[in-house]
Amino acid sequence: MDADHLRRICQGYAEFAPGGPEHLVLEIVAYAADEAASRGGGRCVVTLHTDGSVSVKDDGRGTDTRVDEHGRVVKKPVMATKDLRFFDLPEAERLPDGHPRRGLSVVAALSEWLIHTNRRLNGSWSQRYEHGVPVTGLEPVEADGTTGTCVRFLPDETLCSRWSLTASDLAPWSGYWPDLTVRLEDQRDVGGR
Repeated sequence: MDADHLRRICQGYAEFAPGGPEHLVLEIVAYAADEAASRGGGRCVVTLHTDGSVSVKDDGRGTDTRVDEHGRVVKKPVMATKDLRFFDLPEAERLPDGHPRRGLSVVAALSEWLIHTNRRLNGSWSQRYEHGVPVTGLEPVEADGTTGTCVRFLPDETLCSRWSLTASDLAPWSGYWPDLTVRLEDQRDVGGR
């Protein structure tokens, strides 16, 4: 874990999440798009939950997770450290909102909580973070016959006043990421608002 990195994101939330929670969703979907491009296609579902959280679930191979020489399960530390491919690089790829891609640590740091569930052929695990800090270890999850990654997060309250996402917002994403099919499920009570 890189506490200084996470603190920098929290202090500069306007820079790192310029579109609020929608930008955080794009940061996650970008990884699903990478996976889809490497496999010649893939799907992902963005779900807006009734508790204000949002999840992004894909059908890829799952985050790289291995058993080390001591028999411990370890995964790439993508939630609590810089993604060196993107974070401080001015030429980093742009997301569909026109802002630079920074990595999943931005999502984790700017979330009250985040749960990363990872399903691979060799096992399934889940881990919880609060403001980017892991608060659990990798906990085994019962296999369900699928592979992929699900990232569910509750955006920090400083971002929520700017939150809106509709199915029409997703339309340009398919042109940006042609190998990925993205679908929106809105489980919030629209009638009660």
